[in-house]
Amino acid sequence: MKALRTAASDRLLPQARIAGPMPWVIAIMIALTVIAAGAGLGLRNLTQSARSEIEGGLTVQIVEGRPAERERQTQATLSLLNNLQDVAEVRRVPDEELDALLEPWLGPQAATAEDALPVPAMIDVKLSGPVTDKRLKELRAKILSSAPAARVDAQARWLQPVFDAAASLQWLAVGLIVLLAGTSAAAVWLAARSALGANHETIEIVHLLGGTDAQIARIFQRSVAFDAVLGGLAGLAMGLAAVLLLGKQFAALDSGMVAGGGLGPADWIVLAFIPVIGVVLAVLTARLTVLAVLRQIL
Repeated sequence: MKALRTAASDRLLPQARIAGPMPWVIAIMIALTVIAAGAGLGLRNLTQSARSEIEGGLTVQIVEGRPAERERQTQATLSLLNNLQDVAEVRRVPDEELDALLEPWLGPQAATAEDALPVPAMIDVKLSGPVTDKRLKELRAKILSSAPAARVDAQARWLQPVFDAAASLQWLAVGLIVLLAGTSAAAVWLAARSALGANHETIEIVHLLGGTDAQIARIFQRSVAFDAVLGGLAGLAMGLAAVLLLGKQFAALDSGMVAGGGLGPADWIVLAFIPVIGVVLAVLTARLTVLAVLRQIL
């Protein structure tokens, strides 16, 4: 008997399917969600890659105008660092690299001119662990004892504003995803209420024939699920195309830091599950909306 009532409900409510712009609305929301999630995951990967690369990194500059004294202090600093147990790697940046970095700003002849500005000697240091304030203070005191013109800076501190900005953008991506989810649920809610209003008289007949609220809700659920699947697949395709295009554009920058923001297999799986979550949200919203409205009007 229950099966007969369900079949009758399906025949009486063929127009219950929420058609029209609904699949396209869902597609747009899913596409924007995929793009926002892809951007957030890329920023997370970029930040983690940059942190791991420069963790424990120090830069020592010997700021001394006299070349002989600068060289003496540089050699003393190198000797000191090479004898410290917690120092994993020490590398003096060659003068040619420094000249190449300064050439765009000072010109090709600036480094060889007699009145050229003195270029500090630079040493890259990699500690065996993260750079804490205590370790930095102790190491700076040791270096200054043999090289008074030295300046010691933690590389992570240079990029801390960048890390903070990246974290803010990640939270912005999370906020956008939440807003898009709420907007999608609101769109399904409006569409479901509109469909219920258009089929009000037919729904009353179904109730007189013995149909239950749950049976009517399932009809609308199937309709929403069909639209959500179509929109989800279209939105996923558009979103992934945009993410791939943006990734290609950033990869063309040929920057080591940007390269660390690439998406991994787990990230692509997360993006692929967004339409699934969207379909579940749409179906659940439609069911709750239909049941709530039916309790009010019947």
